[in-house]
Amino acid sequence: MAQDDLAYLSAVELAAAIRMKKVSPREVMQSLLTRIEQLNPKLNAFVTIPSEEALCAADRAEKAVMSGEKLGPLHGVPLHVKDNLFVAGSRTTFGSKLMEQNITTEDCPAVKRLRAAGMIVMGRTNSPEFGWKGVTDNRVFGITRNPWNTNLTPGGSSGGAAAAVATGLGPIGVGTDGGGSLRIPASFCGVFGFKASFGRVPNWPGSGGAMLRHIGTITRTVADMAASLDAMAGPDPGDLLSLPRNPVSYSAEFENGIRGKRIAYCPDLGYATVEPEVAAICQQAAKRFADAGAVVEEIKLDWRDPYPAWSVFFFGTAAASVEKKLPTQGELLDPGFKRVVERGLQLRGVDFANALAARHEFWEQVRKVYERFDLLLSPTLAVPPFPVGQDDADPLKGEKLDSLQWTRFTYPFNLTGQPAASVPAGWTKSGLPVGLQIIGDRYADLLVLQASRAFEQVQPWTQQRPKI
Repeated sequence: MAQDDLAYLSAVELAAAIRMKKVSPREVMQSLLTRIEQLNPKLNAFVTIPSEEALCAADRAEKAVMSGEKLGPLHGVPLHVKDNLFVAGSRTTFGSKLMEQNITTEDCPAVKRLRAAGMIVMGRTNSPEFGWKGVTDNRVFGITRNPWNTNLTPGGSSGGAAAAVATGLGPIGVGTDGGGSLRIPASFCGVFGFKASFGRVPNWPGSGGAMLRHIGTITRTVADMAASLDAMAGPDPGDLLSLPRNPVSYSAEFENGIRGKRIAYCPDLGYATVEPEVAAICQQAAKRFADAGAVVEEIKLDWRDPYPAWSVFFFGTAAASVEKKLPTQGELLDPGFKRVVERGLQLRGVDFANALAARHEFWEQVRKVYERFDLLLSPTLAVPPFPVGQDDADPLKGEKLDSLQWTRFTYPFNLTGQPAASVPAGWTKSGLPVGLQIIGDRYADLLVLQASRAFEQVQPWTQQRPKI
């Protein structure tokens, strides 16, 4: 099978081809490793590529196929993992000079479970230092670039994963999302990103960065997302906030449709400014849910931006991650991240108490939407991809320069812990991807996947591929 054909097969398709012996795990792995060798110098999506180890694992997977062993649902399919998640025997740097030689000895639960489903870790993808910003660069590995235009950012913090998936360098990438870090790069790279309900996929080590961090995957298809969530979801004793296993198979039910569902579209959540072309693309995409049988209504909201509360938890967690090393090794930190840490160190206990109260007040606003509607839609981001070298987008007309204004649609739903996905809504006149966000009520993970699949059917996106 030709390299490009293998590169753009979904994980589900690859697993089926391997089971039917149409292609071997080694052939798949070797093809993708060759493609990475060709394209990664232009993207810098991968930062660690254990080629020999991956090929040996592929050979073992092939022996299992040929000997008739029971195979997992994703047997022999390559997997890449963000460089802030534990992988046994792998260098895990968190994009930080502080952790440049850190070797982790255990898999985090998500990786362990995906391996149990048959996947093979092929490499680690780039992330900003401790995932602190919505673009992807750091002092250890440098800048990751957008495959649609390498002068632009792929977003972050799971930017390496999104760039890899978009370019056919591996169908599934594991990442994290504490303020949009799966959905931001999915939007900027024209792929599918989904954070399930908080706790659906266990966080370990730790318990989720003040209840903000979700672990999930970036894929090209909704079927691959459902398959990966089936593998990863469920409680883990290492995470006291992890949720019980859902008795429903996401793969079995994600195609059941959304006919009759009530869907609200809000273009600004009541407080956000959006670049006009992005707003127009998202508005048109929202209307397409009616083609899938849903009832769509554009609504106005008077929500207040929850950034002040979200930032307390985010900055506080950042400070805790490096506080002990700051006096002696603070000069090694990215200056922007160091400023975030210093803000976190200034927080008081009463600030966290007030942030908890504000979190509850924001949820009181949000939950009222779900008294009338099953789902909420919004733009994923306020802007299309912007140049590398910037930590933030330029301010839009009428805005002051302020960090993360362009991500005002994503971090609110880390604060509430709701399931939220970014689907490719369309492309700008200059050929850049734009994402539409689908937000479910608490624990409505399956419905978000069903809505994503319904949209994928009425407005397919996988045929859109970057020419790099």
